[in-house]
Amino acid sequence: MNPSDVAAYLKEHPDFFENYADVVADVMIPHPHGGRAISISERQILTLRDRAKQLEAKMGELIQFGEENDVISEKVHRLTLALVTARDLPALMHAAAFNLREDFAVPHVELRLWHPGAPADSSGPLASEATQAFAGSLSHPHCGPLAMADTAGLFGEAAPLLKSFAYVALRGKETFGLLALASEDAQRFYPEMGTLYLTRIGETAAACLLRFLEPA
Repeated sequence: MNPSDVAAYLKEHPDFFENYADVVADVMIPHPHGGRAISISERQILTLRDRAKQLEAKMGELIQFGEENDVISEKVHRLTLALVTARDLPALMHAAAFNLREDFAVPHVELRLWHPGAPADSSGPLASEATQAFAGSLSHPHCGPLAMADTAGLFGEAAPLLKSFAYVALRGKETFGLLALASEDAQRFYPEMGTLYLTRIGETAAACLLRFLEPA
């Protein structure tokens, strides 16, 4: 018999340990953290302790993630309320930029609209065709270390210092705008980060903007 056969037999015959308790008590195996020998029952206790520690660490991680998500959810909620209660387009644009800078600590926030119903001066210089095409190509928020298309120009003099970017397309029936975020911190926006909250922010912002851009 090889070790696999022994393991399979013991799994198929759990009563072995009850029927041969004296044999099990006499079997000694190496301690997992030292050179001395210990009984199988003591080894089982050590295994259970190790598993308990692993579960405790995993539970700690889950609690931490949950607490962090609660904080982010509260910020998203405050931003949503600010957008929903905005009285006009300028107030909405200000609320979006203000909350993202102050509540989410995003140092650079730019919002560009090219909807037919948007006033010419509603969001600064009109986005270039390259920026509009890039926004139209986004199926979900894009995060990374490089400014995409020619969007670096959106951030003016700060552009050379920026090391991470996030882009969220604003859509109704078609893409009509782009929310661009940037930071001097290279780890603020990175390709592997989750984008669930960015997606929700983009969807909420787009829905609120369309209230003022499209006739009822």
